[in-house]
Amino acid sequence: MSIKIKCRLDRGVGTNGDPGFRLDVDLDLPVAGITAVFGPSGCGKSTLLRCVAGLEKKARGMVKIGPRVWQDDHTFLPVHQRALGFVFQDGLLFPHLSVLENLEYGLKRSDADRQTIVMDEVVELLGLEKLLARGTTDLSGGERQRVALGRALLTSPDLLLLDEPLAALDRSSRRAIYPYLERLRTDFTLPVLYVTHALDEAARLADHMVLLEGGQAVNSGPLTEMLTSPAPGLAHGDEAGAVLPAWVAGFDREFHLARLGFEGGELLVADTGLVPDQEVRVRIHARDVSLTLEPAGGSSILNILPARVLALIPDSPARVLVRLAVGDSVILAAITHRSATALGLEVGRDVHAQIKSVALL
Repeated sequence: MSIKIKCRLDRGVGTNGDPGFRLDVDLDLPVAGITAVFGPSGCGKSTLLRCVAGLEKKARGMVKIGPRVWQDDHTFLPVHQRALGFVFQDGLLFPHLSVLENLEYGLKRSDADRQTIVMDEVVELLGLEKLLARGTTDLSGGERQRVALGRALLTSPDLLLLDEPLAALDRSSRRAIYPYLERLRTDFTLPVLYVTHALDEAARLADHMVLLEGGQAVNSGPLTEMLTSPAPGLAHGDEAGAVLPAWVAGFDREFHLARLGFEGGELLVADTGLVPDQEVRVRIHARDVSLTLEPAGGSSILNILPARVLALIPDSPARVLVRLAVGDSVILAAITHRSATALGLEVGRDVHAQIKSVALL
């Protein structure tokens, strides 16, 4: 089963005679996990979510969640008949209701015979125990978004739509809410469409990614492949990098380091309170990877891994991105064209990747 979304929406000519916005996408997405809808401002991310929700009545196409048809040439279910939860940037909580009453509102929106998510589960998941009696106007931005997420979950939706839920939060508040969103991915099989323009946010939370540009889906696929693909996408600029699924394989207690195993070897990272066998994600920026033909001795760099060149991707007049296979995993290295020439890099060349630092997600 999958989520099928075909959406065509033409807003016509703009008020100043400029060409109007047009959304035209055809997507086949997984029915579990978080799909990040990523792209620059104005590319159609929020409009796509509104089409899926049934808020754009002029949209044409199909929305099908597994076997359930919400919209096609013969059917158009209104918003209240679509089993979805929607969380906006500002949460849109009811200010005259307490936190508990806001959550109960979500519960009442779900028919009793299809309730699969219960109050106690959501309260524990989102750490809302101490907030239930409080008014929503007394909450911080992060607390409001946790309550809004809880209310959406309690509708027991077939699909959860999150429209830049962290965009209005400061860095500290975003860091505080990340663990709750990660648990959303691991504790539920619920599919989520997550709109964001922050690549680090998508890299930390998503399983799948859709890249929108100018109202069209220019690429779509598993997150790990999208971030390193030489096809039109995200493998360019200062934010280019890879995400590796990994697990805690052991520790160097003397130097407060953890050994992370991945499909290609091991990485040493700072131990931030990890536990044995814990599953983690590692973000490796291309700018933090250098290359040598032979493993360097007497270096401060702890992570030196054998690799093979898969592709050379021009990134600017001065820089090239090197797509590398490290075992069964793929990473990127950002180096100058001069260095690539000096090393004689070409597809199939064996090298050693020196990873200067890794960011544990």
